[in-house]
Amino acid sequence: MRRRGAGRLALAVLLGVNLVLPGRAEPAAAAGFVEAYPVTAAAMRAAGPPYADWAAVGRRFLTFDPRGDGRAVEVLGDLAEADRIAVLVPGVGSTLADFDRGLGGVAHRAPAVQAEQLYRVARSADPTARVAVLAWLGYDPPDGVLTAADGAGARRGAVAMAALLRELAERRPAATITLIGHSYGSLVVSLAAADAPPQVTDVVSLGGIGAGVQHADELPGGARFWAAEAPTDWIRRVPPVRLVGLGYGRRPGDPAFGARPLPVAGVAGHDGYLVPGSAALVAVAAVVRDGADAERAGNAR
Repeated sequence: MRRRGAGRLALAVLLGVNLVLPGRAEPAAAAGFVEAYPVTAAAMRAAGPPYADWAAVGRRFLTFDPRGDGRAVEVLGDLAEADRIAVLVPGVGSTLADFDRGLGGVAHRAPAVQAEQLYRVARSADPTARVAVLAWLGYDPPDGVLTAADGAGARRGAVAMAALLRELAERRPAATITLIGHSYGSLVVSLAAADAPPQVTDVVSLGGIGAGVQHADELPGGARFWAAEAPTDWIRRVPPVRLVGLGYGRRPGDPAFGARPLPVAGVAGHDGYLVPGSAALVAVAAVVRDGADAERAGNAR
């Protein structure tokens, strides 16, 4: 019990502290565009199961790399024709091994499953919409809160994402792009949006730990900032502690941050934002489609 209490205290301190906007990190490899599909399919076949099975059923990836904790960027929808593109970023502890099965074997925590749900709901509201959703494990998230405290992983992730966003803006200049981060992923998308092309119109934080600033108005780039934070999400219990050089800034779900609120009816815990029946899922899909009436859409589910 004493060890568990100490762990909770460490979590509270490390997640609750504040961080100024970090500078650029070392360069990271960019994901390719749709021309990468045959290359990644060949790499998945060579990697064997379960990845070979992904290629066999026709799943499409911009990036696939099984080395270390792994990288993967899966595309749902026709990216080459999409005029609404969503990029979904997971948080701490995410690895390629959990891309499909979810952390701890919990399916609704899996980036691939969450992206599929978002794509399905976005299309169901408007079957003619040309939507693409990217499940973006294009960085190496920290393994736990101790390695996440300084935000270095988010900075590296933001650099990797910046390369992807430039590619999307060049290939689909008329498209709008929505960045969606869960937990630690909210810091990644916030940092990436600070220097993103104008096609990035919206940033969404789901149970986010922070955005690197104290208020939404301080974020450069001009994108609309949305946030959902459920009453049952443990991240709400993180206290506003400050430690020099560590932390993430005020939580986007804190009303004082000034984000546009998203509805959270039907959201259970920290990982339930993009599950069927969640108002947040419906609202995020509305943001992806046009950025308008997201709160009303979620409440009308």
